[in-house]
Amino acid sequence: MRPPPGPVRRAVLGPIWPLVATAVAALLLVVAGLGALAWPLGRRVPATRLALLAVVYLFVDVSLLLGCTALWLAHPVAARRDDERWQQAHTGLLRWALSLLRSAATPLLGFRLRLEEPPGVVGLGAGPVLVLARHAGPGDSFTLVELLLSRYQRTPRIVLKQSLQWDPGLDIMLNRLSACFLPARSARADLPERLAGLARSLRGSDAMLIFPEGRNWTPRRYHRAIARLRRRANRQAAADAADNPHVLPPRPAGVLACLTARPDLGVVIVAHTGLEDLVSPAMVWRALPLRDRPMTVRWWYEAVQTVPADPAGQYQWLRVQWAIVDSWIGARKARSDLPEAPADPDQGGQDMDPLLGAPG
Repeated sequence: MRPPPGPVRRAVLGPIWPLVATAVAALLLVVAGLGALAWPLGRRVPATRLALLAVVYLFVDVSLLLGCTALWLAHPVAARRDDERWQQAHTGLLRWALSLLRSAATPLLGFRLRLEEPPGVVGLGAGPVLVLARHAGPGDSFTLVELLLSRYQRTPRIVLKQSLQWDPGLDIMLNRLSACFLPARSARADLPERLAGLARSLRGSDAMLIFPEGRNWTPRRYHRAIARLRRRANRQAAADAADNPHVLPPRPAGVLACLTARPDLGVVIVAHTGLEDLVSPAMVWRALPLRDRPMTVRWWYEAVQTVPADPAGQYQWLRVQWAIVDSWIGARKARSDLPEAPADPDQGGQDMDPLLGAPG
């Protein structure tokens, strides 16, 4: 459902949300307590785990809302948009919120993040970057944004679904950080220009995060994407999709618009695997805790000179990058059938500290 206009969200949803969240959190604590009665019979207790994580999320979300309100009161109107301190304050608040949420997911859900960085590479390059990430599994976008904030000290400029504006805390925070909210049906002609405008505004340590697939990968969406491409007689794209079963076909319009608007941007490609098979709440419920299936993240940097300058070349380049993402996922899945081995120093594999986003 499309969220109401901004003034309505600010005047209605924002003021009542802390009270609603408090009431919901109280009910969830009752659910968690009832679920805990089964703890002696088995340590899984998914109801308690999920209820407690939901309580933490509600606390984080209300904290974002109240923190943003406090920052609005503390900064003069004229200084808000361009004041570096205004941006840094919001970035710090979001970093705290996501770090707390991920630190809670570690004991409650058994969530583990395993980061494989390119050997010999420090950070995500110099200046603003365009980050193209695979989209799959529960919570992947939260995890990737937290990585950008905590480990790489980047300010995220995120392209995400318009429906997330129903969440009052995320709505205010991400709008102040110049996020681009896209409607569910993204066929509007102005969308590429909106993304290009966001790309043109990048500066300093900004990282524009796009999920070129548009939606979370699931087996059903994957097969529907192939059928749709075949109906449109797009044989090459359909053949590519059939050869890359671990990803959805990337939608090139937004990526190409960004590359055209900012040909000086380096590009970071992000692949990850581990949780994408959990495509329904029931599957998440049965899988808890997740200790034996960490989310493994691998990224690589594409310098400006390696990205073609013309749109046709950029489209072919994007296809190749997504084929590499698919190949990496397939290789990791094959390796996951074997007993987990210690981190390979040449691959930069590191288990991440859940609170600091630093090697643990």
